[in-house]
Amino acid sequence: MEIIKKPATMKLPAQWFTGDAYADVIHRGEEPSRARANMVRFTPGARTAWHSHGLGQTLHITEGIALIGTRDGTILEAHPGETISCPPGEEHWHGATPDNFMSHIALWEGDEVNWLEHVTDAEYTGPRTSTATAR
Repeated sequence: MEIIKKPATMKLPAQWFTGDAYADVIHRGEEPSRARANMVRFTPGARTAWHSHGLGQTLHITEGIALIGTRDGTILEAHPGETISCPPGEEHWHGATPDNFMSHIALWEGDEVNWLEHVTDAEYTGPRTSTATAR
């Protein structure tokens, strides 16, 4: 058994995020493990750029209201305790609503993240679908 020292909180780079977002590494597996887990905190209006993960990504919402968008124009509105799974290769974005902070635990495997362009204001403010409706 090992107690792992927590790294310092890091501000996430403007090339991949609009607004201010911060991450705390929960777990970064050592080979052969590829498991990754971060607690990510978004200020109001902050969001990722479009991106995809080679092996997919899972988001567990812990605080606030999360917005998760896909290329078909869907924007899911997710609440604390809800978990959203983005399949391998799916281009998506996620972030806070314009008027609330949001935190989620991001889970993924490996470092195969394909970062793309920033999400436009029109894409970010599109119509939302409640996770209750989407089921």
